[in-house]
Amino acid sequence: MMRSKSEYLPQRTCIACRQIKEKKALIRLVSTENGVAAIDVFGKKPGRGAYLCPKKTCWELALRKNRLDYALRIKLHDDNRQTLLEYSHNLLEES
Repeated sequence: MMRSKSEYLPQRTCIACRQIKEKKALIRLVSTENGVAAIDVFGKKPGRGAYLCPKKTCWELALRKNRLDYALRIKLHDDNRQTLLEYSHNLLEES
């Protein structure tokens, strides 16, 4: 079945597992003006963004291997990294 242009669903790549998924299935993080990585719940905040799967393993990998730092072009501070890790504890192990 062919999709029309009005049915196009944007896709993004998880920076941890490198899987391409629909944009709405991923969590967007954005670098703010003061160099902090923030979770962009609605996907509308201005700034450089990166996407992660809603899986704990992807978040831990992105934070441990500095992939989030690289994707957002910032240096995460320890307290910012800890806040994001705490957020990941509420996510699923695998989905």
